[in-house]
Amino acid sequence: MKGRLVGIKGAFLAEVAREAVALSAACDPQVSANAQRVFDELAREEEAFSLTLSKGQKLLDELLDAAAAAAAKGGGKGKGGGRGAVSGADAFLLYDSYGFPVELTVELAEARGVEVDMAGFDAAMEAQRARSKASRAEVDLTAGGTLNALAGEVGPTEFVGYTSIEGAARVVGLVVEGAAADEAREGDRVDVLLDRTPFYAESGGQVGDRGLLQAAPGQSGAAQGSPGQSGAALLEVTDVQKAAGGRLFVHSATVASGALRVGDAVSARVDERLRRRVRAHHTATHLLQSALKRVLGPDTCQQGSLVTADRLRFDFNLGRPMTPAEVAAVEALVNGWVSEAAPAVTTVMALAEARAAGATAMFGEKYEDDVRVVDVPGISMELCGGTHVSNTSEIGAFKVVSEGGIASGVRRIEAVAGAAAVEYLDSVDGVVRQLAGSLKARPEELPGRVSALQEDLKAAAKAVAELRAQLAVAKSAALAGAAERTPGGAAVLVAELEGVDARALGEAAGSLLASLGDPAAVLLATASPDGKANFVCALSPGAVAAGLQAGKVVGQVAKVCGGGGGGKPALAQAGGKDAGKLPEALAVARDALMGGLP
Repeated sequence: MKGRLVGIKGAFLAEVAREAVALSAACDPQVSANAQRVFDELAREEEAFSLTLSKGQKLLDELLDAAAAAAAKGGGKGKGGGRGAVSGADAFLLYDSYGFPVELTVELAEARGVEVDMAGFDAAMEAQRARSKASRAEVDLTAGGTLNALAGEVGPTEFVGYTSIEGAARVVGLVVEGAAADEAREGDRVDVLLDRTPFYAESGGQVGDRGLLQAAPGQSGAAQGSPGQSGAALLEVTDVQKAAGGRLFVHSATVASGALRVGDAVSARVDERLRRRVRAHHTATHLLQSALKRVLGPDTCQQGSLVTADRLRFDFNLGRPMTPAEVAAVEALVNGWVSEAAPAVTTVMALAEARAAGATAMFGEKYEDDVRVVDVPGISMELCGGTHVSNTSEIGAFKVVSEGGIASGVRRIEAVAGAAAVEYLDSVDGVVRQLAGSLKARPEELPGRVSALQEDLKAAAKAVAELRAQLAVAKSAALAGAAERTPGGAAVLVAELEGVDARALGEAAGSLLASLGDPAAVLLATASPDGKANFVCALSPGAVAAGLQAGKVVGQVAKVCGGGGGGKPALAQAGGKDAGKLPEALAVARDALMGGLP
């Protein structure tokens, strides 16, 4: 916005960034490595923000015009010694919805001799902060606050899930309905804290593990001051999340049977089938990123991801859709690496060492001094804390399900791997076989058969449209004798035709107009099956010369039915939401046309 104010026209931020990169590249190699990505993103964001600024500028101009007019009307006795004012609420709207810094709003307003109600703006800003703070407080007063408090008492959770999916642990905390508890009974939804766990907690795009917690029977709750014996508890873990800055692994579970108490020893067992499917998808995600870099260019990088047992989702920077050939090339690369049975090796090393080795990292992400590196030699090397296969052959198969845009300059690939890929291909095969049976064709004949059907459908639709137009003309021919005449002899026909579409309505209006002479005006209406109204207004040259405008007439008429429209002076179309008001609309049309012709 500042650039616009000083007279810079067009996009310029990317060029400014080029100069900044040239000056600072020697200080950080990551800057140069990601420079083109930054330039492209700046260009896209500047283009999008320019549209927002244009809308905001239009609103501000309207506000300034209104404020100046109000001041002039007040004869110099208004607020600010005769200067108009932009309200604080409007200034906040410009800031919050259109990206206008309030300082710029003030600067532009002062240039027009208008003030900005800064007290009102500050009040609106404070109200928003209060709402945000209240929302955060509401969340923190539930389980989040309780878990943060427990973190200081029980210490961090030890994760052992890289090397084991089952192990012994002890319950160090329970949260039931947002509050710390000593016991959870059958049917309770509970958050369980363990001293150690094989369950992976959701992070880095990978979902948390699922599985079971089994307590040994006959454990005593005496350590917690509760008399008696607790029953053998069995809990179904449905999700695992990190809390307290990642120090705690929170196992969200349902007590299927028995009762669980703080201090109980449990066997923690991850669902091996789900973990195996997640591992395949996570390693496939790494291979996908490497394939995208090779097909689309080395500047391609991750913008986000999701790894589940059923699918993977990968977001990446690209300012256009991928071509089918590019998608096919990516698939071929990943499946080729899968068939190579390449090892996937995980190593913990210093961050500087990992970067020097060429490990891919999320640009802008902060990492610890020591990082975990997942390396498929010669194919992929990334910093990652997730779970992975030990050999690419364990992935089995990889298939892209979809590729599409989700934001400016960001594309998304959804894909399946391993057992999920087999399931997906089985479902597609089932659909193909069903279609082949319905069309009495072999699967390989389907593309040609579908193309032929599409051509037949187009031809049938064209024939139907022509028949409808002929029907409308035939119906309208009977209406010609019902035309009214103005005192000067001009012909006016306003009528409703049933069972015709908007295109046929236009054909009928043109045919009628030709039969009425000059000057003449025709307005026809019809109701569609979904309850909407359509209008066509046709005027002869003499009617246009008399001052009538088809666009204005049809817009006025459609407004009665909750719609609008327009067109050329001699021919215009419009639509309305409520066909139930057609009689009133036609009355308005008659008055407009009869009154507008001599």
